[in-house]
Amino acid sequence: MSDVPPATAAPADGREPSAPPVTGDDPALRAAYRLCRRRTRAEDPAEYALIQLVPAPLRPALHALWAAANALDDLGDDRTAPAAERAARVEAWITALHRELPTGTSPDPVRRALVDTATRWRLDLSELHDAMTQVRDDTDGRRFGDWTAWRAWGRDNLLPWFGQVRTVFDRSGVPVALRLDTRESYEEFLDGVRLTDILSDLSADLAQGDLLLPEEALDRHPGSADDLVRRRWSPAVAALVTDLTGLARRWVTQDSLDRGMHPGPATVLQTMAALLRAQLDAVDSAGPALLRARPRPSLRIRTRILAPARARAALAWSLTPLTVPPPQRPGPHRPPAAARPAPTAVLRLPPPHPSGQRPPRIPPGRLPHHVAVIMDGNGRWAQQRGLPRHEGHRAGATAAREVVHGALELGLRHLTLYTFSTENWSRDTEEVDALLDVLRRELDDDPFRDLDVRLRWHGRAGRLPPDLVDLLHLRERTTRTRTGLTLTMCIDYGGRDELTRTAAALARRTRSGHLDPDLITEDDFARHLPQPDLPDVDLLWRTGNEQRTSNFLPWHTAYAELHFTPGLWPDTDRRDLWRAVTAYTHRQRRHGTAPPGPALHPDAPLGVLRHSGNRAQENGGVT
Repeated sequence: MSDVPPATAAPADGREPSAPPVTGDDPALRAAYRLCRRRTRAEDPAEYALIQLVPAPLRPALHALWAAANALDDLGDDRTAPAAERAARVEAWITALHRELPTGTSPDPVRRALVDTATRWRLDLSELHDAMTQVRDDTDGRRFGDWTAWRAWGRDNLLPWFGQVRTVFDRSGVPVALRLDTRESYEEFLDGVRLTDILSDLSADLAQGDLLLPEEALDRHPGSADDLVRRRWSPAVAALVTDLTGLARRWVTQDSLDRGMHPGPATVLQTMAALLRAQLDAVDSAGPALLRARPRPSLRIRTRILAPARARAALAWSLTPLTVPPPQRPGPHRPPAAARPAPTAVLRLPPPHPSGQRPPRIPPGRLPHHVAVIMDGNGRWAQQRGLPRHEGHRAGATAAREVVHGALELGLRHLTLYTFSTENWSRDTEEVDALLDVLRRELDDDPFRDLDVRLRWHGRAGRLPPDLVDLLHLRERTTRTRTGLTLTMCIDYGGRDELTRTAAALARRTRSGHLDPDLITEDDFARHLPQPDLPDVDLLWRTGNEQRTSNFLPWHTAYAELHFTPGLWPDTDRRDLWRAVTAYTHRQRRHGTAPPGPALHPDAPLGVLRHSGNRAQENGGVT
């Protein structure tokens, strides 16, 4: 059976077609794919068994991805070389890959297969850049104070690689869509993959001086860290291992994760979970031997899991026609789509305003910490010019970029944009599709990739297109470590929906006995919000001559200063943001306390800056 994907669509039963493979005239490429396959089989039999559950034309791409990730890990883990040299080798490998992508080939066999896979399946390998550089950074060793830091490290490493696998399925015509309510389950599942791997490799890691467990977990079992460093089995170590294998089992047992998924990928996911649980059983049973060698489930147990999985997978794929793309050879002036340049390590400043105007100088103590914006008036702006409403949304996206530049120049820490509300679904289908397409294009263009902007998303995903959800998750993941402006995009967001979800979360905690309903505080409520670390809004600004908050961040805006302006959003630029913030600095924020001057009428509103204007129809979110 050929290891190189054929050019034609795969038969329904997943077997290789009889047509000669496109790369039949390239022995070096065929040898590169065979090498990736052999390495996968020899170094990770469980991963190899899982790849065997997918149709044969997809397997070479998955072998290439696995072999590339493992080649980087091997470079970083080679303790025959000092840390600085290992880091340099990893960096050289990454640099070579980005240099070779436009050429479509590589002298290194593993990179050669990876470059061909990226070109053929139109993978954007720049999405792997942060995960690859993490391997370089890990050569100096890793220590984690708590589970939060540990999860961030593990997810930053695993999520991008799993994302590439999902893209291969998408390109073959079998999208692996995840619902919003499974996102955390998906990431927890990968936490379980990482923890299982660490527990299984405990002996090898300890031999080279690595203990990749958070101090928070070690501290629960006093003495376990010292015992592990000395490679001494003790009651504390035994209790720690039991605790961690139980946690890993809960993480890899996500029954809702494959709900609604195509039966082919679902079978792979279910089998992976079963193999992980079997591996955890082997860890539990190993006892002191865990500190001397990697435990493995018995052949009988593996066969009991894999035999029925192969039958289910064969049936699922026999009913599924696949599309396997032919290789896309780069032309002399046309590099493949996968050759997007690697993200720059140095973040640049935003471009200046065309007028040359600079932001006002506002003392840090007077600057609002969090500005939220209702970007109103896109549709009306277009209608006034005789254009379709979706043209207003395109112009509004340009205005949003401009305001983000102004927020960076001003030194704001948080900017939240009401991008698409839960009420916006009631609009004309054509307008909704156009608006979502604008969002998709903006995320794909990634206009803030070189700026110190951390992108976050607040809202639901059940009704959003899966590819848009994936882009949102990708931008969140790749900007997570940035420390400048946090830009939160509220997409399919509604304030009442947010409060309802929070109440449901509190109810579940109460029912499980973790909360006393009579003792629930505001802090308890805030901790159960979908985005519990989103700070309170200091300034809420709405354009479009409307004076409503439109179901936007009701919890966070309880004490916000309100600022309404008559201009339509597409006519807005960074100077309007600067004026809004300057107006904010002239307010006296009292949070319910008495003003120092004469008493106000009890019905007088506090902290509202208004501009009068005609009222238009309420739409919420972007109009």
